Amino acid sequence: MNRSSSLIIVSIIGIIGFVYIFFVLQTEQTPIMGLSEISHLANEGKIETITIDQEEVRVMLTDGTESVTHKEPDIGMVETLSQLGVSADKLSAIKIIITPRSVWDGWVTILTTLLPLILIGGFFFFILRQAQGAGNQALSFGKSRAKMFTGDKPTVTFDDVAGVDEAKQELAEIVEFLREPEKFISLGARIPKGMLMVGPPGCGKTLTAKAISGEAGVPFFSISGSEFVEMFVGVGASRVRDLFDQAKRNSPCIIFMDEIDAVGRHRGAGLGGSHDEREQTLNQILVEMDGFDTDTNVIIVAATNRPDILDPALLRPGRFDRRVVLDRPDYKGRTQILEIHTKGKPLASDVDLEVIAKQTPGFVGADIENLVNEAAILAARRNQKQISMSEVQEAVEKVIAGPERKSRVIPEKERKIIAHHEAGHALVMKMLPDCDTVQKVSIVARGTAGGYVIPLPDERYLKNQEKFEADLVAMLGGRVAEEIIFEEITNGASDDLNKATKLARAMVMQYGMSKKLGPLIFGEKEEMVFLGKEIGEQRNYSEAIAIEIDNEVSRIIGTAYGKAKQILTDNRTLLEEIAQRLLRDETLDAQEFNAMFA
Repeated sequence: MNRSSSLIIVSIIGIIGFVYIFFVLQTEQTPIMGLSEISHLANEGKIETITIDQEEVRVMLTDGTESVTHKEPDIGMVETLSQLGVSADKLSAIKIIITPRSVWDGWVTILTTLLPLILIGGFFFFILRQAQGAGNQALSFGKSRAKMFTGDKPTVTFDDVAGVDEAKQELAEIVEFLREPEKFISLGARIPKGMLMVGPPGCGKTLTAKAISGEAGVPFFSISGSEFVEMFVGVGASRVRDLFDQAKRNSPCIIFMDEIDAVGRHRGAGLGGSHDEREQTLNQILVEMDGFDTDTNVIIVAATNRPDILDPALLRPGRFDRRVVLDRPDYKGRTQILEIHTKGKPLASDVDLEVIAKQTPGFVGADIENLVNEAAILAARRNQKQISMSEVQEAVEKVIAGPERKSRVIPEKERKIIAHHEAGHALVMKMLPDCDTVQKVSIVARGTAGGYVIPLPDERYLKNQEKFEADLVAMLGGRVAEEIIFEEITNGASDDLNKATKLARAMVMQYGMSKKLGPLIFGEKEEMVFLGKEIGEQRNYSEAIAIEIDNEVSRIIGTAYGKAKQILTDNRTLLEEIAQRLLRDETLDAQEFNAMFA
């Protein structure tokens, strides 16, 4: 039903309702008079005319006023007034008019009875047609909600995906098989039935799937795992069957299931019993992927960031043969992603993408896209024609620490404490060779932080004990600086202490970096698959070992605290100079900071 038809139906229903309310349900404004009062007025000679219309009686008085009353059916008005004591001469003086029964009276009665039912029926008919129309398919519960792309006009290709070269190579084999299947079949090779893309959020899993669709040039069905399951039992399995039926009719083709962990979790892992509807959906997916009818050119590509909670039957060879890891990009990958997202944007000559890539360790593709967008917004806000390096640097800080809180009023004493706190962090990082290079120091409030130090980390995948110990000293540098300069401590170092305690405990319990306890791992993480998160730790060690762990953590923290105190005490003059410079300029970049040590 199109828009004009809907408007016509609504208009008709509205007109009928208006007519019904105006002509049928309109309340009578004429005053109502009882029969005894009419007989009393008749005896006094004050009634001029009585008009009888079936059971309704209208009385016109000699003074021109009109009243209305009702009589019993099949009983005459004259007879009724006589029984109420009106004399015959008084009745003869009154003009009595009897209105003949109209042929339309029966239709009016029928209309007043059926019209409410017609209005209600029309309303529900309109609602039902609206639900069925406009693509809602409210009653087509068992039909697949997958979106089909023909692949004729690709919008994303592998050229638009960067930082995941190995994953692109794996997925390119699918495209090559769909384009030239004879090359593989002649060697007896079988293309993988399914490929599972695994990686943290924002690393480009969905973008890579779009690129597969653009490169392959074959029909591509896209659906989310949450679109299978509804409140009605059996709907999920029915949608899976319908999806694979469509795919087989359009083979060779690709099915992409985003967030497959919504239906692919371990069976029997529900709270208070298994979720039968979700498990039926998963069982149907397992059968369709590798059941009796497997001679089809349908390739399933799925994406998830929680492969640890997927059902083992889903991950076995024959279903998802390959696991493609899309990890956080390294320095080279971030540079390539920056080049893609800055393509077509007016960049100033001072913008160095390699420097930006070094400053953004741990950023995924979504973070970098947001970073470039924030830089463009800042440049537009400043009425500039190009994006300069200063906007990009500020965008990096905004993404990492949050927006500037320039309106926040900080008392002078607190500014001094914050300045010495951040100077303590930066000075310790400068003095220890195993610490990361200081990129920027600032006491401008961002987000929840009163100040911050931005490091320039080295690209490394393995960290030794010396690196962890140096990081602990740097974390405690701010707290130690407050104690040395002001001889008091504040709650400003609570986040630093939290991170330092977790790192020290991990060194003892997970990394085996305690000489006293040896190369052992203590504690096992407990996780409920249905919840998908850690709920506690199972202690597999005695109470005596627990005391030893606490003592080792305290020893590591104490050693780092003492080392930070020694560094800052020996360089107190330099600490004061950095703090005073921060109080004056609020921000020091790497060049200005290093110049103070020349």
